[in-house]
Amino acid sequence: MNARIFALLCILLPSFALAQGFAGLGTKADDFALPEKGYQFEFPKDHGPHNDFRIEWWYVTANLTAKDGTPYGIQWTLFRNALEPIAAEGWGLEQVYMGHAALTTPKAHYATERYARGGTGQAGALASELTAWIDDWTLTQNTISAAGPDFAFDLRIDVVGPLVFHGDQGYSVKSAEGQASHYYSAPFMKVDGTLHLPSGEVEVSGTAWLDREWSSQPLASDQTGWDWFSLSFDGGEKLMGFVLRGETDYTQATWINADGSTEPLGNGAFQATPLEWSETSGPEVPTRWAVMLPQKGIDIVVEALNPDAWLPLSIPYWEGPVSVSGSKSGRGYLEMTGY
Repeated sequence: MNARIFALLCILLPSFALAQGFAGLGTKADDFALPEKGYQFEFPKDHGPHNDFRIEWWYVTANLTAKDGTPYGIQWTLFRNALEPIAAEGWGLEQVYMGHAALTTPKAHYATERYARGGTGQAGALASELTAWIDDWTLTQNTISAAGPDFAFDLRIDVVGPLVFHGDQGYSVKSAEGQASHYYSAPFMKVDGTLHLPSGEVEVSGTAWLDREWSSQPLASDQTGWDWFSLSFDGGEKLMGFVLRGETDYTQATWINADGSTEPLGNGAFQATPLEWSETSGPEVPTRWAVMLPQKGIDIVVEALNPDAWLPLSIPYWEGPVSVSGSKSGRGYLEMTGY
């Protein structure tokens, strides 16, 4: 491991989280680019990397069902971290990529990670189409695959709806101080394929949600973590909402109609309250939530499929599939960091 990669890990590791926001995401932007309100997204270019920003991710979660009705979930994530705000190519590109993959069943949770140096071809993303990879893990507009020591998945993707832009046309504010990111999603994706488990192969089908986000200081220094929900209701509507925990909590949400039209909802509109906490292979975390969005008549309970969906990786956090009941029913994903 070279000195620059070691320095990056020191920034990211949780021992620094309380002083700099979760995983160092509250550190100052220095000379990196900052998100701008009014930014005009351009595709397919914006599917690719934004190397002048400090951090970026390609993030897919999927809720899946086997033929026997058993629910499953998968996660595929590629993080790009810039070490210096300089333009370069090849080995001179000061970027580190980190991949996370996970597979969740009702009784087990598998997770693994990989690292790569940017500019060498080992990891990256294209600006000509939606394609990202690290080693042999790949994400394209049509496929997604990853493998760990004891699991793997290979899925086909069918995009059946429009992209969604969060906040003010993709300018997503994260704190009262004004920290922000550029943030869009592809929440209308159907998937099918194969899970490879220690017990054998399982054919599955379901839905997936892609998040794309980049910034250079997405958190305020006092924000120690977040609780992020992506929920798909049986009626076709969807909801993205998050609570950023700090001295004063900060929330944002996007209501997504079945036709893809959206309504952004500012600080305070989205409410998420823990109802039940669970022991995990890491810390105790809330795994049953009361979620309310009064403006849309949402009064639901969100519950983890597997309470121990803890990822014991270099940057540990909880991520797993959830069920929805109450005023609406459905499925989704929950991510919890900073616990």
